[in-house]
Parts: sequence; structure tokens; C-alpha cells
Amino acid sequence: MPFFTSTSRRSWRLMAATATAVAATALTVTPADATPTPTPPPKATTPVVPSSARQVAPPSHQASLAGMIKLPPECSASLVRYPTSRDKDQALMLTNGHCWEGVFILPGVVLTDQPSSRTGDLLDARGRTVGQVQTDRLLYATMTGTDIALYRLTQTYAEIKRATGIKALTLASTHPVDGRAVTIASGYWQTTYSCRIDGFAPAVNEAFWTWQDSIRYDPTSGCQLVAGTSGSPIVDDNNGKIVGINNTANTDGGSCTLNNPCEINPGGTTTVVKGEGYGQQTYWITTCLTHNTLDLAKAGCLLPKP
Repeated sequence: MPFFTSTSRRSWRLMAATATAVAATALTVTPADATPTPTPPPKATTPVVPSSARQVAPPSHQASLAGMIKLPPECSASLVRYPTSRDKDQALMLTNGHCWEGVFILPGVVLTDQPSSRTGDLLDARGRTVGQVQTDRLLYATMTGTDIALYRLTQTYAEIKRATGIKALTLASTHPVDGRAVTIASGYWQTTYSCRIDGFAPAVNEAFWTWQDSIRYDPTSGCQLVAGTSGSPIVDDNNGKIVGINNTANTDGGSCTLNNPCEINPGGTTTVVKGEGYGQQTYWITTCLTHNTLDLAKAGCLLPKP
């Protein structure tokens, strides 16, 4: 997981599979005090060059930083809603499974419906902190098959909008589209990255973990992500919906090791490209909904089960 910057925290996380969650404490959205923010890395300047074999629609809903969350210690997250969520529902926060507050989640482990108490800074379109959000429940987290953590917040969508003016981004309910221009918005760095989908890897392996049908980024699109972008949503510029979540890239050219994911092809061969980045699809979440509640037993649910 190269987009998680602390080596000491990474080593600590690898020592065990689970940790006791902190009891939830309800808080309301309140303006956050101004705090120093890290100096953001320079944005990529390489122009987007679509493949000649693709017909790419011009972006019409390019994402801003509105609804992004700076999630301590070093991750990004976003304020999200299901396609059928209501304003009176408790809001949701999406990030990576490897950004969960406990230790790294071992292969085969799926966490569901656990107490959680985390606070994140909610950003406006310009990346300014306009309030804080508080979790009360970890609804789902895993690093097996995908790399996702979904939290419930103490506040409703309506309460957050009244206090901050921020609306949640909607999770797409369909598979992302190859060649589509996307924006990856980092709450940690308060910056956005213009990228393009370059197909889907059947299996991406990194150390102990394997992720299925991963989103691959087009290396010609200037999609030069850095540490701290873990958990950033992948937003389809064509419709403004979240189609994935950024989670890893090959930093050193190594093969299938920590920070150096590789692709395992259907025939069993391995492909390694230094600098290649990947994200995980999020429409899987919508396949598991019953009356706006995650139901892992639902027929057709794609999320890995406990």
C-alpha cells in the first residue's frame, strides 16, 4: 500500500490481524480550527492523451474537493451516499480497508458492524476545512478481493449540508468504463489528479493481498499519485459519480511485494510495471443493498463475505 506514508505505522499494523475498536462517541458537525496542512505535491502537468482506439467523451462533471475528507493519520476519504440514500439517513464515509484504524486486515478477514470513533476534516471545493465528521460505526472493511472500508457517521446528510453546505457524492451502481476520464480527489493533500482508466486487471497481488477486477490507470494521462492519496475516490468525469477508490501503485519495480503490486493474468503469468497505479471498484457495494442496508447475504452481492 504505497499511498500510506508512515513506515512505522505500517510495521505496527502488520504485527496482528485485528484490534479492539474504540467505543463510538457522537459529535455534531462543528467548524474546525485552522490547522497547518502539509505542502501539497505539484500536480501532474502531462497532458491527457487518450488511446487512439478509444472514443472518449469530454468531461462534464469533473470532481472538485467538495465532500473530500482528510482522515488522520495519513489517508484520504470521502462523504458518500448510496443511489437510494435519503437526506434523513446517517451519512457514510468511504476509504480504503488499509486505512482502517486498526492493524492491517489479514487475507480472508472481513470486518462488519463494529463500533468506531474517528474524526475527519470535511473539505469544500477549494480544499478548505468547513467542519468535522465523526464516525460511530464501521459497517464494512476488508483487504481481501478489494480494499474498502465503509463507515457510518453520527450526522445525517441533511445535518451536514445545513452546517457546511456540502453534499455527498453518489456511488455508481454500474461497472466503470474503460477509457473514461476520471478525477482522483485527495482529502489528505487537498488536491485533485486528472487520470484515465486503462482497462481492468483480473487480479492484482501485493504481498499477502489479492484484489479482483482492479481499475488500472493510463500512464499517459499524467496520473502521478503520491503517498497520502490512499482512500481517495475515483470520480467519473462524465457523470460525477464515484466508480472506485484509489489504493496502490508499484513504486520500485518489484514484483508482488509490499508497495510493488503485480498483475496476475488468467494464464498465471505475472506483469510488473514500475509506477503503475490501481484502484478498486465501488459499485460492488451497491450490489449488497437491501433497503439502504448492507446485506452480504443478498443474492448477487459482490463484496467478499466474512
